[in-house]
Formats: sequence, C-alpha cells, structure tokens
Amino acid sequence: MKVLVLNCGSSSLKFQLIETDRHRIETESDEVMAEGQVEKIGQAESIITYSSAKGDKIKETAVVLEHSTAIEVLLQHLTHAKHGVIEKTADIEAVGHRVVHGGESFSESAVITAAVLDKIRECVALAPLHNPPNILGYEVASQLLPNTPHVAVFDTAFHQTMPPYAYLYALPYVLYERFAIRRYGFHGSSHRYVVQRLAKVAKTSLAGLRIITIHVGNGCSMAAVRDGKSVDTSMGMTPLEGLVMGTRAGDIDPAIILFLMEKEDLELDQANNLLNKHSGLLGISGIGNDMRELEKAAAEGHTRAQLAIEVFCYRIRKYIGAYTAALGGVDHIIFTAGIGQNSAQIRRKSCQGLEFLGIEFSEERNQALNRKEGLITTDDSRAKVWIIPTNEELVIARDTMLCVSNGGK
Repeated sequence: MKVLVLNCGSSSLKFQLIETDRHRIETESDEVMAEGQVEKIGQAESIITYSSAKGDKIKETAVVLEHSTAIEVLLQHLTHAKHGVIEKTADIEAVGHRVVHGGESFSESAVITAAVLDKIRECVALAPLHNPPNILGYEVASQLLPNTPHVAVFDTAFHQTMPPYAYLYALPYVLYERFAIRRYGFHGSSHRYVVQRLAKVAKTSLAGLRIITIHVGNGCSMAAVRDGKSVDTSMGMTPLEGLVMGTRAGDIDPAIILFLMEKEDLELDQANNLLNKHSGLLGISGIGNDMRELEKAAAEGHTRAQLAIEVFCYRIRKYIGAYTAALGGVDHIIFTAGIGQNSAQIRRKSCQGLEFLGIEFSEERNQALNRKEGLITTDDSRAKVWIIPTNEELVIARDTMLCVSNGGK
C-alpha cells in the first residue's frame, strides 16, 4: 500500500510516500519512495525540497501562501513526468496524519471520520500550537484526495497505558475531571518504534523486559516501558515538562514563573515564550540550542556551553534512576533522535556513574557506532545500552495501512 505521510505545522509541511504492507512490516522492507518538505508557508519566499528513491534531489523557492498550495506542490512533484514516483494522485492509497494530541480519547490510531475529527478538535485546548495545523493538514488533504482514506496517528496514544498514579498531578481532583489536566506524554510514535525495533535487533520478546527510551533532539522526552507498554514518561500535559530541551525549560519549581511574572511584569504569552522559546540549552548557554554548536564551544572552553551540557546530561541521568525505580530495574536503555543518535559525548556523560545499575559502557562501541544502530555496552553488561535511530514516519505509515486494512479498527 502506498501511504502518504503528512506532518503539518503552522508554517511547514513534511511528507513521505512510503510503500508498506503486512509482508513488508514483517520483513522490514518498507520503501520510502519519496520525501520532502515545504518550509516558510505564508511568507514571501517558501523553500521546497524533494527527493526520491530514484536519486532525484530538488530544492527550489516559490510563493506558497497556504497549506492547500503546499500539498498541491508535493502532489505535483510525486506525479511529475521526470522525477515523480507515481503516475497519478489516485495511486496514493491512504494518507497518514501526525496529530500531536489525542487526549484520553485515543489509545491507538484511527481512521478520520466526522466523529474522530470532533474529538481531535476537543483536544485543541490541550495543544493549541500543534493540533490546529494538524487539523488544517487533514482538511486540505481530504479536499485534494477526497476518495482516499485518511488516518490520524497520535503522539500521545502510546502513553495511554500509564496507570493513574503515574499520570495524575497532585492538584484538586475536580480540575482533572473538569479540564482533563493530567500527564499525557508525547513522542509516542518514536518511543514505540524504538521499543519494537529493539525486539528485532536484540532478538527477544518484549514480555518481561524493562526498557528506558531516551528521545533527545530539540524536543526531549524519556519513557519507562514494561512489556512493551509505556508506564511513565517525562513530558506532561504539555511538551514543556521533563528534560532540559533546546529552548524549553523542562522541570522547574512552578513558583518560579509566578515570581518572574511579578518581578518582570510578564503577561501570560510572555511567560509562555520564556519557558518554551528562550530557556533550555539556549537559556543556559546564551549561544544557541544546537547541541553540535554547544559541543564545539564547550571544547573551546566556553563555560556556559559546558554548563548547559552538564545540566542536560544530569537531567537524563536523574530520569534513568527514577525510571529504573519505577520499573523495578532496567534491562535495556535506548538513545534515539537527533542528539541521541549523533552525540557520543551526550550518551557517555548521560551514563556516567550508572555502573551500579549493571551498565558496562563501551566507549569504543559508542564512538564506532555513532549515527548507527547497535549496542554501546559490553556483551557482559547486565543492563544494555543501545543506539536505535527512530522512524516516526514509518510508524505513521504502518499504522495507517493497518487501520485501513482492518476496516478502520
């Protein structure tokens, strides 16, 4: 089945066309036929990139003022006489949409119907920056591909197996009942993918396994996984809680923001921007949020870049300890996403001092396997640490295919 995967942001659109079916899932032979993105939608000059499995690579600028035009552009590339990979848009058999927040309504992916769309809209208050563009992407794509089934794949769905004692906050219970204030967690497709991939690379069943997954990129989250199911995760009601991130503060004393709002005379939107866009690695270092730049500056003696890295890794170590306690031990730890896959230093510093958990770290493997899939502890290590590159688009494509094939269930 040819599945078009769409990840729609407020001013961007990422896409992949993936060939998948049940046999391909079993044999890990899914094919990315084409991929690309449209950036700076609505601005004077948008950037369009496109590449195909045939080797085509295109980068161009154009005026793309609306998401409808962006999707039309990607469909034109996919069906182009020279660099296209399909003859006509009808060859697209299903469309999978990344939807950030599914609230408590969705514990798995779902074919989008009027009722499903209504429930996604109800979650807008929980993800005001993310769900509206996700909804817009569906509305536009469903108009351009009206006879094609569309499926919503939720970032929050994987974490719906958390028990109440893990997802409830110690606030008056009526606030949970009234506003659904609770821990939801995000990056669910990524956490689920690397856990399932671990079963294949380690040639083991997930039954009985205690796994800690570490998704660290510009956005960062960790999950405690038992028997293949999420039992706790670091992000909360919003993606702001938990680890130090590129520009997000992560865990802080909540009274700090009240203090700053009074002292700095901040409005709500200013306080929100402070926590989400000016904190994290950027806030501590004063340089930026790109870990590559921070590592370079730290190596050159920049003290605040060094401090930002130390805080970043210390928070990861604390969560490893917390989740080991929550799981009653740990069998496997997985690093994934941009920083997790590419930074040998972050992996090493995050595991320092954890030998008591049975981790026998191999710096030789850590360096040799940078950016690749594999084990970075010794063969005798009781708790094993892995690099497993994530593939959220593949999860969306597979879920979409399965939902459509199962009649929407």
